[in-house]
Amino acid sequence: MPHAVTTTKGSLGPKSRGNHPDKIESRRGKVEFRYTVGLVPNLANQVKRYAETVDVSMSKAIAGLVRLGLESQENRKREFFKKLKENLAEDGPNQQDRLVDEFRTLILGR
Repeated sequence: MPHAVTTTKGSLGPKSRGNHPDKIESRRGKVEFRYTVGLVPNLANQVKRYAETVDVSMSKAIAGLVRLGLESQENRKREFFKKLKENLAEDGPNQQDRLVDEFRTLILGR
């Protein structure tokens, strides 16, 4: 659900803030960040159905889906490098590490 941004005298408007999120203090004392995202209608409908299925708000559904996506990405990376090491088993340990580092640089840019 969209939220309105209220500005006060001397504060920056929503457009001039850049990409900085709004900080909010949660009830548990942790600082959380609030972002505004735009979803294409088809994706918004899928998220809405997911939120209704798991009985959470749209914001919590989006946060959960983002978390799951990031975890999945990390798992895929780990699995890729595990399989790469298995396929390089005949090579010596130094050669394996060098090739893994080369692949990491090529694929992940690091």
